[in-house]
Amino acid sequence: MKNILYFLSVITLYFFVSSCSEGYNHDEFAADVKVAMRSAGNQLLLANIDSTSLVLPIKAISDSKFELSFEEQVFIVPTDLVDFIDISFKNTDLPKKYRVEVIQCADNEVAYSYEISNEIEKTIIPCLDRNLPKGCYKIQVQFLGRLKSNTSNYGIIITIGSLILICLSFLMLRRKFNQAKSQKVIEQPFIRLGSYKFYADQNKLIKEAVEISLSQKECELLEIFVANPNIVVKRDELTKRVWEDKGVIVGRSLDTYISKLRKKLKEDTSVKLVNVHGVGYKLEVL
Repeated sequence: MKNILYFLSVITLYFFVSSCSEGYNHDEFAADVKVAMRSAGNQLLLANIDSTSLVLPIKAISDSKFELSFEEQVFIVPTDLVDFIDISFKNTDLPKKYRVEVIQCADNEVAYSYEISNEIEKTIIPCLDRNLPKGCYKIQVQFLGRLKSNTSNYGIIITIGSLILICLSFLMLRRKFNQAKSQKVIEQPFIRLGSYKFYADQNKLIKEAVEISLSQKECELLEIFVANPNIVVKRDELTKRVWEDKGVIVGRSLDTYISKLRKKLKEDTSVKLVNVHGVGYKLEVL
């Protein structure tokens, strides 16, 4: 069980680290996109033989949509635009599924657009061989599909991993508890009588793992003798406590039960039940 718990802990940690490294933090993602789009915009200006005008700050229109614009008018060769964006995005390790739209500033109409899916370019507006004349353009990039999130990924992983560890810990503790319960030896109270163990509440003697059953009366008599070792107990006291207190009148019953007890105690010579003539009985314990 300990090995399984350790293994699952390692697996949980592995997925946690993996989710952190593979997911996209929104702020970091937006920063990477802006760097890549500025790089693509700079390449576009250089293709226009323009090394002085500026690439304006990249706008984040939404979590997955960004806009590139320029200080001066530019002309756009579609094949160059595809290459510039593709190279910049690959260098920044951005998602490989996105849509690009070239929008005219004057009327916000889409002059050219294409979509990249699994690194295959698909022109949406079929004008790949037609260069866009010099003018004011905005280039918008929309990332397609669901963007990965560090927070959601490792949050889910940690939650699942924690539940697994909690369940396993509970099962391990319950197993240990059950084992301890099953292995626990419940010691019954007994009185040591020579080599015998006397269990008064169970009406039995045990000697070297051999159980000797006692009747109710035998047990009650032996309890009295054990409580008064090496002391003479009068007959009247015995009959009163074992029989007369319970509304039973006896004749020679006491002698009969004493005889039965002697036979059951005869295996240990250090324990003797002796008759004190005319008085009663005494349990001699050496």
